[in-house]
This record gives sequence, structure tokens and C-alpha cells, in this order.
Amino acid sequence: MTTASAETVVAPAPAKAAAGTATARRRQGFQHGGWFVAPFLTLFALFVIWPLLRGLWLSFTDANISGDEANFVGLDNYREALHDDLMWDSLGHSAYFTLLVVPCITVLAFGLAMLAHHIERGKWLWRLCFFLPFLLPSTVAGNLWQWLFNPGTGMVNHVFGLETPWLSDTSYAMLAVVICTLWWTVGFSFLLYLAALQGIPAHLYEAATLDGANAWRRIVHITLPMLRNITGLVIALQILASLQVFDQAVVMMDFGPGPEDSTRTFVQFTLEEGFTAYRVGYASAISIIFFVLIAAVALARMWLLRNREEGGR
Repeated sequence: MTTASAETVVAPAPAKAAAGTATARRRQGFQHGGWFVAPFLTLFALFVIWPLLRGLWLSFTDANISGDEANFVGLDNYREALHDDLMWDSLGHSAYFTLLVVPCITVLAFGLAMLAHHIERGKWLWRLCFFLPFLLPSTVAGNLWQWLFNPGTGMVNHVFGLETPWLSDTSYAMLAVVICTLWWTVGFSFLLYLAALQGIPAHLYEAATLDGANAWRRIVHITLPMLRNITGLVIALQILASLQVFDQAVVMMDFGPGPEDSTRTFVQFTLEEGFTAYRVGYASAISIIFFVLIAAVALARMWLLRNREEGGR
């Protein structure tokens, strides 16, 4: 009995030793690898974590840009923001812009990718033309389309025989910003779709062709299902980017909010409150609200993706 008890107690020792060795190896690996990630973590903490924490603190104060001593005001800035009609209007403009851009850019990027993938002659030239606008700075794209939409000398009205006041009418101002954004940013989503198309096995199309499937059926039953994850990624990235629209809208409207404030976006409103009205505390509260909104969209995307993966198992 004594021997059996001793064996029972001593038996797990090798397993414990192995576990201890694995833990020591992980700790040692982290200590050695930590030096490689230390620069990134330092920059991340300095330029992301610290500004976020600083902005969160300022959102509870009446800080202003003049540098006067800030007083703690609690949730007053958040209460004011939730009852601020200008904030809700600017958020509505950003949401309206997003609703216009995301579906259009997804369909357009997919169509251009299909064209560039199947075209034979001058394939590199088509790909370059579709992607090249994305490399332009936002100020260049905004100034270019501001000139194209000029009612007097602009090429858009001249070519199509229109007299549309694109940049001075509330009915067309945001649409002009949408068109500029589609032309300027479609190249990124186009590149994602093109890379995904090249990864679809050719034998799937060959088998479908032998079974009598036409081009439309091959797209519906092979291409689109195989691109489902990329489509979800494109939509998520475009939603996040569109909600943060600022550069092209401001440049096209000569750094103003557009006719009757019709193109004032959420980011522009935040900057106006912080650097024009000098209300840094209130602008910080608005930024935190916007951060929560963006984080909610990102988390919703992650939740949907996880449920989709679990449902497919």
C-alpha cells in the first residue's frame, strides 16, 4: 500500500516537469522576442493609447485651445452632444455618404476586377488605370474634381451638356463628393477583388462549363460564393473609411461645410468645434462618441464573421 501510494504521488511528476519546461520555454521566447515588438508597442502606446486616454480625460473637462486651466465638468459635454442638432446633422451626412458609397464601390470594384481578370490584351494597362487614382493624395483628387464639376468651365457639364450646379446646390453637393470618392478610392477594393479572383481554382469553372453552366451561372454559383469573405472585408473597410470622410469633401467645398452645410461631415464638425470654436473638451467628447460608433461597427463585423465561420463548420 505504501509503495502504490508513493507511485501514485510520484507518477504525475514527468507531466508537471514537461509543463514547467514548456512554460519556461514560452517565457524565454517572449523575453527574447519582446525586444522585436518593443519599438512597435512603444510607438503604439505613444501615438494611440496615450492620445486616446488624454482625449477621454479632456472630454470630462471644459478645456479650450487657449491653454487655460481645464475644469472638471463630468458628463456635461456628453449631454450637450446628445442634444446638439448640428452634431446629429453632421452624423446624418456621414451616414448618408456611407450609404451611397459602400454599395456603389463594392459593385464597381467587383466589376472592374472581373474585367481586368478576364481581359487578354493590355491587361497590365487596365490594372494600372484602375488602381492609379488611389495613389493620388486627397487634395489632388479633391481639386481635380472641383475643377471637373465647375459649372462654367468644368468638363462634366460640358461633355454631358448639363448646367448642373454641382458644388453650390444642396441636391448635388454630396453626390459630387460621392463621385469623386468612387473614382479616387475604388482602386483599393479593386485590388482586393483581383487578388481573390486569381486564387479561385480554374478547374471549378472548367467543371461548370462541362455541365453546361453559362457565364452568368458561373458567376452566381462559383465566383460570388468564393468571394464572400473578400466582399465582407471590402464592405467593412469601406464603412469604416466612409464614416470618417473628410479630406475630399473639405477640399471640394473650399474648406467649408458646403451649400447650407449639406456636406459637413462628423469629422469636420469635430474639428470645427475643437479648432474654430476652441472647445477642446466638447470636441473630445464628440470624438469619443465617434470612436464608440466606429468600434461598434468593427465589433459587429467580427461577430458576423465568427457566426458565419461557426455556421459553416
